[in-house]
Amino acid sequence: MSSKELDLRQMHDTEFPLPMEMQGNVAITSLSKIYNWSRRSSMWPMLFGLACCAIEMIGTASSRFDFSRFGMEVMRATPRQSDLMIVSGTVTKKMIVPIVRLYNQMPEPKYVMAMGACASGGGPFKEGYNVVSGIDKYLPVDVYVPGCPPTPQALLYGLIALQKKIDGQSLANLDDVPWYGVGPSEPTPIPILGPDIIDPRQMDLIRRQAELAAAGMPVGVRELPPVIKTVKAIPSKAAKAAVAEVIDEGEAQRREEIMRRRQAVLARKRARDAAKGA
Repeated sequence: MSSKELDLRQMHDTEFPLPMEMQGNVAITSLSKIYNWSRRSSMWPMLFGLACCAIEMIGTASSRFDFSRFGMEVMRATPRQSDLMIVSGTVTKKMIVPIVRLYNQMPEPKYVMAMGACASGGGPFKEGYNVVSGIDKYLPVDVYVPGCPPTPQALLYGLIALQKKIDGQSLANLDDVPWYGVGPSEPTPIPILGPDIIDPRQMDLIRRQAELAAAGMPVGVRELPPVIKTVKAIPSKAAKAAVAEVIDEGEAQRREEIMRRRQAVLARKRARDAAKGA
């Protein structure tokens, strides 16, 4: 790559000053920033689609939007040469098995993007018997792109968000780059497809529930809080008499106020009659 295509001034990230005349030829930066810059600028998505979101993904790769401007134009048809898995569309229980298998075949570092409402949480098919309510139940998702389906502009925004996430990684923090840890990473368990899909990570819970069901004990029953019974106090005769006295006193005051108002109205009427007679 020639110096005209690469602006080294974008890579300056150091406390040591660099003369202006050398900034176009020399770059002083950190190893993490070089690593992140190379990863974000050569992201190779895996070429596969699941449903209608795949049409928008294809449109994003067309000449009108052209995500090759971000270094992502090399869409590979094999997981062994891919860095990014874009789950574009509805994920059924039958399809989640090969999806997890493809993810395990991708070399690290690898990223996952949930494109659309179906991949993020099930979408309009969330209550369906054959649709997974979100790919994040089986794979670690880095970026969610909402929409049904999302537009190419939304997918581009998600790709830019993923690049920003990569820019924040540090080689000194193994939580950011776990693939540089000691020993190989554990593959994601492949779901077991039977009468219903089973996550191997929940086998212990499923086995305990099956043992409880076989023993005739309740399984998955929500325990309600205990009901606290309150004893209604029975008023005594003295209390009843006091309440009746208060009621009688209030009734007397109300009747007295009504008579006072009636007398005032009659007095005004007599005054008007007298004025007319005079």
